[in-house]
Amino acid sequence: MAKCAITGRKTTFGNKRSHALNTTKRKFGANLQKVRIMVDGKPKKVYVSARALKSGKVERV
Repeated sequence: MAKCAITGRKTTFGNKRSHALNTTKRKFGANLQKVRIMVDGKPKKVYVSARALKSGKVERV
């Protein structure tokens, strides 16, 4: 889907491993939130990861 505008986090891929160690493909989706932040001095709605929001890398408008 989308990508974090600040950190660049996006969906990553891996394997589901059963108890018998069988493998099937799966996706790890990043926890992205659509928020309004200041971009070039103007408020804009972008996708930002929850980790960037919690760590204070982004100031909401």
